[in-house]
Amino acid sequence: MTFIVKFLRPTRERTAGLLRLPRKADVEQKDSQMTSSIPAQHQDATPGRESEMTPAPDYMPRYPSSGRLDGKVALITGGDSGIGRASAVLFAREKAKVAILYLEEDEDAEETKSAIEAEGAECLLIRGDVRDKAFCTDAVKRTVEAFGGLDVLVNNAAHQMEENDLQNLSQAELAKHFETNVYGYVYMMQAALDHLPDGAAIVNVTSVNSYKGNDSLIAYSSTKGAITALTRSMASNLLDRKIRVNGVAPGPIWTPFIPMSMPADKVEGFGEQAPMKRAGQPNEIAPSVLFLACQDSSYMTGQVLHPNGGYIVGA
Repeated sequence: MTFIVKFLRPTRERTAGLLRLPRKADVEQKDSQMTSSIPAQHQDATPGRESEMTPAPDYMPRYPSSGRLDGKVALITGGDSGIGRASAVLFAREKAKVAILYLEEDEDAEETKSAIEAEGAECLLIRGDVRDKAFCTDAVKRTVEAFGGLDVLVNNAAHQMEENDLQNLSQAELAKHFETNVYGYVYMMQAALDHLPDGAAIVNVTSVNSYKGNDSLIAYSSTKGAITALTRSMASNLLDRKIRVNGVAPGPIWTPFIPMSMPADKVEGFGEQAPMKRAGQPNEIAPSVLFLACQDSSYMTGQVLHPNGGYIVGA
């Protein structure tokens, strides 16, 4: 008996469940966006607004869904913009129900919600300050009431301001950094642990500055070092519950942090100091967050991923 085997060329249209391949023009446009220099700009509002950034950060997922969070509920702090927004939309594409916490950036939050719903997912917006423990407890409670549970917590909300001279770092500014970036993470985990089931995941966003330091972001870098240590400590602490706790340490990423916390002349060309000679985009960080949130990373806890533009750092 003779068998004839035919090899079919992949179609470029999404038909019969086949993946639509990206067009060359789409790829070239994305490459151009990633390599173009960032112009000088500054925002006076704190926190910054993604809606006022030029160019707009790229937060949309690059690939179709594989259902890696199907049936899961995720809560993302700072989910209105930047890495939080990119992660929220990617989680939605991967079939999760998503609650996002944000401070006061209503326009950015509504755009994120629209993007999540466009992926066919449910979204809950919760406005408030993670420095307030009672708010964190209530936010988790509202998420569980709305979606029936909680499977993934992403701690991402943060505060950052430049300060080149330690002697000029005010007590109030130091407190705001630690209350937002460290206390907020602790409060959210405390609230979530009453609801997270065995096998759940916590992802903490730290920073490359946790590893290499930054002489103009002294308070911020210090809090990110604390987050790295907190992540490792909680990973050991929660082993018996099979709750995985990992981190992501991004490099220079084009988010509202940058024009809000830096003078216009330092924003110009932002990211070109990285080994890869450009700033990263939020949707280049979100896949690391997704990996640690889903079962692809089932044999990892206490670890940190480094999508940082080429900086070589210790694990």
